[in-house]
Amino acid sequence: MAIATVGLVGAGVMGRGLAETFALHDFDVILIDVTDNKLASAVSYIKYSLKSATIFNPELRSRLSTILSRIKISTDYNILIDADIIIESTTESYLDKLKIYKKLSTVCRSGCILAANTSVISISKLAAQTADPSLVLGMHFMNPVPRTSAVEVIRSEQTSNETIEKACALLGRIEKRAIIVNDCPGFVINRVLMLAINEAITVVEEGVSCARDVDDIFVSCLSHAMGPLATADLIGLDTVLYSLNELYNQLQDKKFIACTLLRDMVAQGRLGRKTGQGFFDYDMRSPA
Repeated sequence: MAIATVGLVGAGVMGRGLAETFALHDFDVILIDVTDNKLASAVSYIKYSLKSATIFNPELRSRLSTILSRIKISTDYNILIDADIIIESTTESYLDKLKIYKKLSTVCRSGCILAANTSVISISKLAAQTADPSLVLGMHFMNPVPRTSAVEVIRSEQTSNETIEKACALLGRIEKRAIIVNDCPGFVINRVLMLAINEAITVVEEGVSCARDVDDIFVSCLSHAMGPLATADLIGLDTVLYSLNELYNQLQDKKFIACTLLRDMVAQGRLGRKTGQGFFDYDMRSPA
């Protein structure tokens, strides 16, 4: 049976981007978070994002109310019983995620796929907390979700071929290509990217170059669409720090120890785009 209803756990940057994307492609969406305020903020941002999109796609204007009506919000996990797939996008904390997967295993219906939108945490470890590990996989979406074209899909040793096939078909329906990799901490993207970001921050910390010139080198000399420090601001410096800490905890390799400047910026609340200030400054007039 084709997937019709998508459950989303976590209404932060990734969760709201996923809710917008799936609703835009005619899926019913159940968006869960721990407080009504977080959910209300997510809905406000989705409305803002969709209205902004009508500038480039005027035909979308007549569909806005229908798209928004597809998104149901709640703090009650029990309504996820209606979901055909549940995508979890919460903080990159292994212990916090374990609690969530234990809870999901008790509320989701038989046959429901569980997808971890994690960038560093082993899918096998999360799957071990569920009733049927064959239904668990990783779906690592990139930010901003509506504008990216591919998804890193992670297969654990327990993930069934049928689960992978259904996930890939689902991604095709939202116009995204699946790139399948095997399970390991950090997978491909963050195993490599977090090291690059950490080293770029270290270069700034050591006074080798300023943040703007570091990124200019990557954009102008290597034709990257965005430099590593702007990328870190987009991801969220707190998420970068969480990711590096998890990679170090799982791999016990000193190369993943976060540099002092990153730790200091997170402690100061300079988290990047979502706070208006990271390595660069951002306009905070749009909904957060």
